[in-house]
Amino acid sequence: MVKLGFHVSIAGAFANAVERAQVLGCDTFQIFTRSPRIWAAKPIDAASADAFTMALDASGISPVVDHMPYLPNPAAEKPEIYEKSVATLTDELNRCSRLNIPYLVTHLGHHGAEGQKKGREKVIAAIGHALDNAAGDTMILLENTANEKNTVGGTFTDIGAIADGLGREPRIGFCFDTCHAAAAGYDLKGHGAETVFGWFADEAGDLSRLKVIHLNDMKGGIGSHLDRHEHLGLGMLGEDTIHDVLTFPKISHCAFIMETPSNEVRDDAENMAVARRLAAM
Repeated sequence: MVKLGFHVSIAGAFANAVERAQVLGCDTFQIFTRSPRIWAAKPIDAASADAFTMALDASGISPVVDHMPYLPNPAAEKPEIYEKSVATLTDELNRCSRLNIPYLVTHLGHHGAEGQKKGREKVIAAIGHALDNAAGDTMILLENTANEKNTVGGTFTDIGAIADGLGREPRIGFCFDTCHAAAAGYDLKGHGAETVFGWFADEAGDLSRLKVIHLNDMKGGIGSHLDRHEHLGLGMLGEDTIHDVLTFPKISHCAFIMETPSNEVRDDAENMAVARRLAAM
């Protein structure tokens, strides 16, 4: 059985995230270690870190995944934004080390007038600097995007070029978002998981380096470049495609994290029930 979980809140205390994940029946979960919408971050004190790791050990849930906040742009053209982005990425790796979190998912930003190639080079330099200057052995997972205008990481080839630029760095892996991939034009519904993940392996890197699946249905159409998530089975991908992804053997080692809405249509517990049912079919 695949490991299923959600992005959960750390509101109140880091340890509260573990309890929230348990209530939802998670095997794995994802968090932000800070507010994702501001640059500043409160330091993680020893007591908070210890309480989190003790709660996590007692729960048996693993792995935990951290997601980078929204503001950093490791492909930024403006020097001040780029420098803050590199510093935040480095700091986030240190925060992961403090909390014993093995994976840090990051988007790869948006380039400016300098263009795609220069944007890639900046991302490679930013990640390399962060890995060289942070503690611990947390793996950075490069996440594919919906390939919006000026995005870096919107194609599998782009992801692969960045991974290649970092050499055989063992702390580099991948996060695959189903909504983003389909929105970028990779037709999971039409071609199926085996074909699309085959493309990913050929263009980005070996599937053994793929550690996290962001399991999301989508509001927009294939190739829409619209990054808007939908409840599992209720979007353009539909239940058959979600089932196809959940049961594709070559990615069964991954942590499947849902970033689906929680609203009057369906809450997290109901999305978990759908995911369990589709995974068992």
